[in-house]
Amino acid sequence: MQLYIHVPWHQCLTIQSYKPSTYTMGEVNPSYILSEEHRPKHVITEGEGIPLIDLSPITNREGLSADPNKAVEDLAAKIGEACRTWGFFSVINHGVPLGIRRRIMEVARKFFALPVEEKKKVSREDHNTAGFHNDEHSKDFKDWKEVYDFYVNDGMLMPASHELDDPEIVPWFTPWPENLPEFRETCEEYGRACEKLFFNLLELVSLSLGLPPERLHGYFENQASFARLNYYPPCPKPELVLGTGGHKDPSALTVLAQEDVEGLDVLRKSDGAWVRVKPVPDSFVINVGDVLQVWSNDLYESVEHRAEVNAETERYSIPIFFHPSHDVTMKPLDELVDEQSPAKYPEYKAGKWLNLRMYNNYKKHGFYMRMTDYKVAA
Repeated sequence: MQLYIHVPWHQCLTIQSYKPSTYTMGEVNPSYILSEEHRPKHVITEGEGIPLIDLSPITNREGLSADPNKAVEDLAAKIGEACRTWGFFSVINHGVPLGIRRRIMEVARKFFALPVEEKKKVSREDHNTAGFHNDEHSKDFKDWKEVYDFYVNDGMLMPASHELDDPEIVPWFTPWPENLPEFRETCEEYGRACEKLFFNLLELVSLSLGLPPERLHGYFENQASFARLNYYPPCPKPELVLGTGGHKDPSALTVLAQEDVEGLDVLRKSDGAWVRVKPVPDSFVINVGDVLQVWSNDLYESVEHRAEVNAETERYSIPIFFHPSHDVTMKPLDELVDEQSPAKYPEYKAGKWLNLRMYNNYKKHGFYMRMTDYKVAA
């Protein structure tokens, strides 16, 4: 067997210093305008959508291993089917208090309403990716949005750089704004609430793969998860730009809150069509990320998705990217590998992959990173 890599690692790792954008979104700067093939068009807005799954059977449970009853098994089967066919699904009756969800949307609005000079006081840095930024790229074009990232496990340990031969490990801290006293408390409470939902979903995913419910828990003891507040301002020419270009997530699972303003599109696996995800009140959208694709040995696939903007209404969304500890060695799970289904991915460190993906989001490289670029070929 041999490893094939579409883009050489040394090209991936040649990254220059980050320089925050000074451009304001009053008009469409050419750096935001997409080439013709990447512009938002031909979106299916009616008909079949991603599965909607009711989590009532596990809403008030603390772990599933004590009594994986018929209702839980049926729920796991539904989630497994959604992961196989779509890579996306929505959940209701999820157990996250509606009050904390409302409050984090409120503080997001307050933060993004600040003058840009204030927001830049908590800008992201070269070697600490949390904070404010408005210079993210998808497929070499800037995204029409502003972002603030914070760590679910603040002070988490991460590689000091994306360089494969750099062994240094350092703590990463979130730069919190000082002039919004309720901001940090709200973000941290929201992260803890969504973390409970994530572990319930992780156990259901494990069951759907024929594994014990807590099989994957150990990978998240010092998790490198992070949350993102997305702000998509109105755009005078929304047909020329994207709020977030087509991409796949580096997480195991992503938990997304969105309001009633539409914008999320998913690339349907069955036919390659872009399908609009209709907002369901008080729901969360869940999607498979790169890490789960590797663990499942491609049984579950990380699916491309994007965010559109519009000319009249601003849009907010809040994803949390649940990612394992930096020192976890990622590879297909032993239970899912045999002679008929050999491992499709080489071993790699989870922290190095996340570090590289994060840096790639802010640079123009002339390529788009995908997990499948690093598959093992027979």
